[in-house]
Amino acid sequence: MGKILSIGALATLTGCKVVTIRYYEQIGMLLEPGRSAGGHRVYDRHHLERLRFIRKARELGFPLETVRGLLALSERSDDAPCEEVDRMAATRLREVRAKIADLRALEATLERLLKQCGHTTLDECRILDAFRGEPPIAGV
Repeated sequence: MGKILSIGALATLTGCKVVTIRYYEQIGMLLEPGRSAGGHRVYDRHHLERLRFIRKARELGFPLETVRGLLALSERSDDAPCEEVDRMAATRLREVRAKIADLRALEATLERLLKQCGHTTLDECRILDAFRGEPPIAGV
């Protein structure tokens, strides 16, 4: 692809919003584009590939600084081992697993609250009592 893209075309091809593309330019993750004779930004294949890379890494939840490091590693052309990339991916996987554990605990809490609910009135609602931090009081 040797053709030049407008920012709108780049946004469409990558699924990124125009404002996001401009933000990535501002923080140096995406190189400043050239300009057309009319002063409009013009992007090329390098911008498209780099933005797709950033987008995919962000979809997987990598923080911007980690994406910056992954980009730097991806642009090296040597036979160095990929242990740094593996370390970054393993760190992200641990974070995802921790979030999953938190969500499972949340799920169990909500299930427990729903099972305790007597489906009575708002005044007697065990779920609302739990939100208030009030233990249910029998006979009151």
